[in-house]
Amino acid sequence: MHPLSIKDIRSSFINATRSEAAKLTPPGNFDSLDWDNLDFLGWRDEKMPLRGYLVVPTDQGPSGILLRAPESGARKNRAVLCELCRDVFSKEDVLLWVARRAGQSGRDGNTVGTLICADFICSANVRREPPASEIQPDPAAVVARQVGELRERTDRFHSRVLKR
Repeated sequence: MHPLSIKDIRSSFINATRSEAAKLTPPGNFDSLDWDNLDFLGWRDEKMPLRGYLVVPTDQGPSGILLRAPESGARKNRAVLCELCRDVFSKEDVLLWVARRAGQSGRDGNTVGTLICADFICSANVRREPPASEIQPDPAAVVARQVGELRERTDRFHSRVLKR
């Protein structure tokens, strides 16, 4: 992913009002992000913990999605798989993040949701090399495949938000 400025991020949102984008709190580690190892930029708002942001690189430039997490009382005590990274080894929480659709559909109240790691660590999850085995002798090839699949699934979710 190419480095972005806060201004680029604020102007990229497809399902947020200008006021919502203006109120976002950038990630606390923004100045030290490893952009080369990010497939998307995702974070939870420190001031509004039920709000999350997902900025996806597209051919037209960055495209931001405003997300909402469930209320804390809505959590169930069962393990679920992140739909983006599908990391079966991660011990991190996975939440149902919901986004208003872009455009008039979203203004009419239509939403889409998907299960995503609570702290948006998917890019790191897919880059963990598995141990070599007879079935998967080349760990680097496994990582490359997982990175490609993460990007495909992220693009599909982005398309669902755009769909009118």
